[in-house]
Amino acid sequence: MEKFGDARIDNYFWLNDRENPEVIDYLNKENAYYKKMTAHTKTFQKELFEEMKGRIKEDDESVPYLYNGYYYITRFETGKNYPIYSRKKESLSAKEEIMFDCNKLAKGQSYFSLGGLSISPDNKLAVFSVDVVGRRIYDIQVKNLETGEILADKIEKVSGNAVWANDNKTIFYSSQDEVTLRSDKIFKHKLGTLQADDVLVYFEKDETYNVEVAKSKSRKYLAIESGSTLTTEYRILEADNPDGKFRIFQKRVRGMEYSINHYGDSFYIMTNADDATNFKLMKTLESATAKENWTEVVPHREDVLLEDIEIFKEFLVVEERFNGLNKIRIMPWSGEGEYYLPFESETYTAYTSTNVDFNTDILRYSYQSMTTPSSVIDFNMKTKTKEIKKEQQVLGGKFDKNNYTEERIWATAKDGTQVPISMVYRKGLEKNGKNPLLLYAYGSYGHSMDATFSSTRLTLLDRGFVFAIAHIRGGEDLGRQWYEDGKLLKKKNTFTDFIDCSKHVIEQKYTSPEHLYAEGGSAGGLLMGAIVNLAPELYHGVIAQVPFVDVITTMLDETIPLTTGEYDEWGNPNVKKYYNYMASYSPYDNVKRQEYPNMYVSTGLHDSQVQYWEPAKWVAKIRSIKTDNSFLFLDTNMDAGHGGASGRFEAIKELAKEYSFLLDLEKIET
Repeated sequence: MEKFGDARIDNYFWLNDRENPEVIDYLNKENAYYKKMTAHTKTFQKELFEEMKGRIKEDDESVPYLYNGYYYITRFETGKNYPIYSRKKESLSAKEEIMFDCNKLAKGQSYFSLGGLSISPDNKLAVFSVDVVGRRIYDIQVKNLETGEILADKIEKVSGNAVWANDNKTIFYSSQDEVTLRSDKIFKHKLGTLQADDVLVYFEKDETYNVEVAKSKSRKYLAIESGSTLTTEYRILEADNPDGKFRIFQKRVRGMEYSINHYGDSFYIMTNADDATNFKLMKTLESATAKENWTEVVPHREDVLLEDIEIFKEFLVVEERFNGLNKIRIMPWSGEGEYYLPFESETYTAYTSTNVDFNTDILRYSYQSMTTPSSVIDFNMKTKTKEIKKEQQVLGGKFDKNNYTEERIWATAKDGTQVPISMVYRKGLEKNGKNPLLLYAYGSYGHSMDATFSSTRLTLLDRGFVFAIAHIRGGEDLGRQWYEDGKLLKKKNTFTDFIDCSKHVIEQKYTSPEHLYAEGGSAGGLLMGAIVNLAPELYHGVIAQVPFVDVITTMLDETIPLTTGEYDEWGNPNVKKYYNYMASYSPYDNVKRQEYPNMYVSTGLHDSQVQYWEPAKWVAKIRSIKTDNSFLFLDTNMDAGHGGASGRFEAIKELAKEYSFLLDLEKIET
């Protein structure tokens, strides 16, 4: 392959054909090799699975929330893989109505995902979507919740996103390009008609944008969002007027992002307009939505990232991020007595939860830390009192949060930048360089990696592991600039930050290269691919989940899902400066003759985001030229896509594979 005079040879390009029997045979043989080489851990994997499963409350249910006269609940039953969606009319003591039992719907399927669930305004119908392959291609159907009947309406091979207009008979949904899977069209469907008769409401011509449709919390407006990595544009329509014409809220301006919330006679707009890098909050009347009419509610701040808002009748709730930590700010509309919810830890996550009612003083939010299981809390914004509605149970009788230490430390990057690392480990740990440590990161798309609790992670902690998250640039952990400094022509900061965090935990004697492990998935798998090329000597083992490693070839192929929409993240390789920069770090193109760490690489045959052939080619290329005897495994789930196996227990089986890989390398067998 040649571009800008640069010739690249790809000996494994033939793997790019999932219909070729030789490709399937190759993947099956890689799976057989992995199983053979890890056969001695098979019993151990089962034990790890049972141990992790044993901590999970199987007959669990969500905290109910009240919406339009019904309490909605999602629950699980013992021994079953999938959720049951139910509701109760007006009172929690009312008879349960089961809307969807996904265990029954998933029967006979190796993969199952329910999406796009939306209830009609009169509460009689539910639109829902189903994917049974894992490629995020859904069929939409409608269920009569009074009779249990599935209506004849069927909308096939779409994105699964759907909402109701207020007439209880019109559905708006998004569909995608069949080849690239880019969500590019919004259609209108009338109940009782054929898909072929659906009306095209909007087509997004720009191949770097995706579209979806939503309904405002006020239920007054339908909104079509067109979004790229850097730019957004909304179109709105009164939900009472489904046959009307959507109007542009504020036309797109490259580099300007905004999101909208409706309340009363106004819209509230979060935006980065006019160099508000960390976003600000604006307000405008619903009759005059263009930017020149916006007035300021919360100004831009250089050191505080504005992440989200919740609107109530008497309060504005603002979610912020300061110094890498979540903050929840309560602002009475009266303008007097604003305050922040108090959080004491440095390794926690707090965010607003399901708040569907304007006319309440109760804010529902979630809180957890690396040692504290997740809680759902109802907070009275007037009295400042709180009620814990639910705390995640950790079964098995052994868990005590006081047995663990959580802390945040800072590593110095090569350019002097301070990078935070959140970590958790059992109390009494000695910093002698002998502890196994698993360092995790993502570092792309401005996606922040918050410090969360995991009951499955206890399996590693109780065997002496330190678990750490490197909050590297490319995420938004320390504000929007943190993201800007880890993308496009600054992408290498993501990789060097992770390497510098690795060196720091070694220097501080939390671990050593003989006991340090790295893990990342998808774009975090790209990170794994880069670090094993740049600093393989630092790691004893690496887990790369669905890794995006063939950057140039993928970004030059506009038929692959997500490619064109990613130009603002990685750059467009049809432009020479971006091509050259990608070529300097693309993991597949930079595999070299050297020693590599032990590696476990996983993928899914039906992955629509990172095609299976990227990790398959990468593993083949490394195996052909590496100079060591380290393990190199490719494990392909032949029935799943980007998110791995469906079903809560199947996902734990995949985790047991990863943990057994680490524990086997550490010679920990119990």
